Amino acid sequence: MIQVCKTKMDGVLLIKPEVFEDFRGQYVETYNEELYNKNGIDVKFVQDDISVSSRNVLRGIHGDAETWKLISCHYGKFYLVVVNGDRESKEFGKWQSFVLSDANRHQVLIPPKHGNGHLVLSDMAMFHYKQNTYYNPKGQFTFLWNDPQLKMWWPTDKPILSQRDQLGHFVD
Repeated sequence: MIQVCKTKMDGVLLIKPEVFEDFRGQYVETYNEELYNKNGIDVKFVQDDISVSSRNVLRGIHGDAETWKLISCHYGKFYLVVVNGDRESKEFGKWQSFVLSDANRHQVLIPPKHGNGHLVLSDMAMFHYKQNTYYNPKGQFTFLWNDPQLKMWWPTDKPILSQRDQLGHFVD
C-alpha cells in the first residue's frame, strides 16, 4: 500500500510507502509496478542509481527534458530540492523542498524538465533514484544551488560542492 500526495508543484508527487515494523526491524516495499500504476504512476523505469555522501555534501540541481526520477533515501537523511526548469512553463523557477530519510521512507516522483539537488543532513546518506531513461549528460541543465533569482533556502550556507555545482554548468 502507498499513499500518493500532490505537492505544490504540477507533476511532482510525494509518495509514502507503508512501513511494516516489528521486533526484528522494518520491511518496506520500495517499488511495485502494479501498485504504482494503480495509483496513476505509469512510468517505466529502466535504471537505478545510488550516491553515498557525507554531511554537508550538496549534489547539484540537475535535470533534463526527458527523465522521470523516483527519489528515496535508503540510509540517513537529506534535504531535497526540486526546481521547475521548464522555461515554457508558468511555474519556471518554482521550487519545493522535502526531507527524505530512512525513518520516514518517503519518495518523491520528479517529472522531466525539473531539476533536483540534495544536501546531506546526517553523517552519511544513501540517495537512491530510479529513472525512466539511461543516464546521458548531454541535454542536462544545472542550476546553481544559491541562484539569487530562485531564492532557494538551504539549511547551510557552506556546502561541499563538485566543480560542476560550483560553476552551475556541466564540466567535461
